[in-house]
Amino acid sequence: MTNRISKLQDWMKKEQIQMAFLTSTENIFYLSNFYSDPHERLLGIAVFQEEEPFIICPAMEMEEAKNAGWTSEIIGYSDIEDPFELLFQSAGKRVKKFEKIAVEKEHLNVSRFETLIKHFPEAAFVSAEEKLRELRMIKNEKELALIRKACSLADYGVKAGVAAIKEGKTELEIVAEIEYELKKKGVSQMSFSTMVLAGKNGASPHGVPGQTKINKGDFVLFDLGVVVEGYCSDITRTVAFGDIDEKQKEIYDTVLKAQTAAIEKAKQGMPCSEVDLAARTIIQQSGYGKYFPHRLGHGLGISVHEFPSITETNNLSLTKGMVFTIEPGIYVPGIAGVRIEDDVAVLDEGVEVLTKYPKELQVI
Repeated sequence: MTNRISKLQDWMKKEQIQMAFLTSTENIFYLSNFYSDPHERLLGIAVFQEEEPFIICPAMEMEEAKNAGWTSEIIGYSDIEDPFELLFQSAGKRVKKFEKIAVEKEHLNVSRFETLIKHFPEAAFVSAEEKLRELRMIKNEKELALIRKACSLADYGVKAGVAAIKEGKTELEIVAEIEYELKKKGVSQMSFSTMVLAGKNGASPHGVPGQTKINKGDFVLFDLGVVVEGYCSDITRTVAFGDIDEKQKEIYDTVLKAQTAAIEKAKQGMPCSEVDLAARTIIQQSGYGKYFPHRLGHGLGISVHEFPSITETNNLSLTKGMVFTIEPGIYVPGIAGVRIEDDVAVLDEGVEVLTKYPKELQVI
């Protein structure tokens, strides 16, 4: 954690920023190893160019911050105290004049931003997001090990879901069985709401599982992930329940071909755009271009959606240590939806595919 704070401090010195005050759960965890969802209460970490950083949190969570390994100051507050006043007092003991403060503009709400302006009226506020995204984008070996474990458990989740398929079962019943089996493996948190979509529902890329029953001839789409010690996984598989028609099979084969091509394209130095286009071109040439409405993938780590964004317009080159998803899909309303998603890590040569559940068309 000290090394991460040092890198942030180097940037602050270069940009002449006297304080970075960060309030998102994910970035606080990245810098401190303390993971907390404070709900409506303020949670923050204040970092300075040279002076000791501190965490400000509800008093009831001070022990958890210590147990997470944070050895610098922790300022706890009760529900009748003003945490911003405590922030102002503690920051003022470290720095006499604040000309520039970095905050997470995409996370900080208007009310809290106005409070910061009130307490630091002479300071200009700049965004910390770009630097933090840059730092978090490259994973070290410890982070990769945790993501691998999360991916292995995601594979198990899909396996449990496929085993639960039976005619007449609802999407939500299968969601419940997946999460029950993962709980028995020690998983306490999913990366996002588990998705099981049957038949025509799979044609909605972000569909919501409900009381739809599974019938013969349906595709069943699973999209799920778990969190292991703060790090996420994200996998999608689509299987057939009983015999499917030629149109459905054509859609599946096209998505698999596109996904395979993108994985083969991904390597150090390759622009994100070229990886996206490796898959998108195949889908377009097969006549399904308008049915692939989203980017090819997204970064993965502490958040299930991080940088880089794998789009046809992003020319950022892949670098060793990046972890991201490759998830082309075809969604034809009224007919079928197919998505195949893997998590991959950029290595010296090519990528390591972290999710291992089989991708060849399975007919259950």
